[in-house]
Amino acid sequence: MRAIEITQPGKPEVLQMCERPMPELKAGEVLIKVHAAGINRPDVFQRQGNYPVPPGASDLPGLEVAGEIVDGDLEGSGFVKGDMVCALVQGGGYAEYCAAPVAQCLPVPKGFSMVEAASLPETFYTVWTNVFDRARLSEGETLLVQGGTSGIGVTAIQLATALGHRVFATAGSDDKCRACEELGAERGINYRDEDFVAVVKELTSGRGVDVVLDMVAGDYVAREIDCLADDGRIALIALLGGAKANVDLGQVLRRRLSISGSTLRPRPVAFKGAIARNLRERVWPLLEAGKVKPVIYKVFPLEEAAAAHTLMESSTHVGKIVLQVV
Repeated sequence: MRAIEITQPGKPEVLQMCERPMPELKAGEVLIKVHAAGINRPDVFQRQGNYPVPPGASDLPGLEVAGEIVDGDLEGSGFVKGDMVCALVQGGGYAEYCAAPVAQCLPVPKGFSMVEAASLPETFYTVWTNVFDRARLSEGETLLVQGGTSGIGVTAIQLATALGHRVFATAGSDDKCRACEELGAERGINYRDEDFVAVVKELTSGRGVDVVLDMVAGDYVAREIDCLADDGRIALIALLGGAKANVDLGQVLRRRLSISGSTLRPRPVAFKGAIARNLRERVWPLLEAGKVKPVIYKVFPLEEAAAAHTLMESSTHVGKIVLQVV
């Protein structure tokens, strides 16, 4: 099969087309003929040598795919050969065929193209487990999304809004802030010339937000503590601003604040399968009703994966970047 491999750690041009053997399936896995594969920031980190591949996972990049089930262990899954699915995988998505745990497969939502379906798994799994499971965003609570126009950001804004929450989001330009608002955010905050703490406090009459979804970390964490309501929670999912932070632990104690972090890739199949069941029950109906929509910025053919990574690193996009395989 054709695939894109990382020839060595480095810049986008280290992504090269190659021929690889077909994936070998394990118990509980299916073989997907890939039609499209989503691109995510962890793919960039892996290409740079900063995101180790979990033991037993493919060394090929790519954490989400959409395509046709052509073989595998389907017992008890409700799927049959020929079904069109999208799936979260530990790697191997940048290829014509990909192995996926059947528990991590979801049906392509009705009316969705394969490109749209390929843009769903990584961001929806991540947002659901961090915002709704770990940070327990509950009825009547507010959410601040850092990086509102990223793939994660556009998903978090839309999903929380569709579920009835007030949402604020940061972005790096006025145009991107307007894009956040068009997706459902009550207010886009331009972090280059506005203090998101002051804006959040003003918008919440001094109370602060209940949950912050943070992919920046670094010196943002101390400021996020300042803009949390009592009993507020910060969910860390990336460290784009650095892995070190100086925080006022007195506030954490006095105001019963929580800071948690997680990475999804190394978690076991059973954990991800539970997220898939929640998504199918709670989120897929919102997608099929048009209340939450995929935001596709640009589609590249598989052989132009390097150009797709260059765009990802530019951070000029709003939403998802996808590789078309078929």
